[in-house]
Amino acid sequence: MARTILFVCTGNTCRSPMAAAIARALLEAGDAGDAVTRAVSAGVTATHGAPAADEAVAEMARRGLDLSAHRSRPLTADMIERADAVYAMTPTHAEAATRLAPGHAGEIHPLDPEGSIPDPIGMGQEVYRETADRLAALIAARLRELDR
Repeated sequence: MARTILFVCTGNTCRSPMAAAIARALLEAGDAGDAVTRAVSAGVTATHGAPAADEAVAEMARRGLDLSAHRSRPLTADMIERADAVYAMTPTHAEAATRLAPGHAGEIHPLDPEGSIPDPIGMGQEVYRETADRLAALIAARLRELDR
């Protein structure tokens, strides 16, 4: 069984690329059951081709993950339609994704069921570390849910 998980944020330079990298690492470590899973990301207002934020690249490198080749991409209906699960960083991102693909509203959820994951852009490295820690915990929980 193969599946795709799509992570969505605003510009696709911080939260969603970090989330996809963390998810891939968890999947490679075998923390997600037997399903072959692809983790990808996009942004609701992203432009094509922007690199990940330097702080996001640095935080992922600290964790042994490489975001240096990441380039942003805007969210499309086709991406949502191809995904088995869409995890948004905020309820507003989830609403934007649902507007793009209303027939797939059942697959679109905030990554944190209890709130938003604030955008770390322009904040210090410590905020990126805290954001990545939070993403890792939430993604691990979501992967377990998918495997039930």
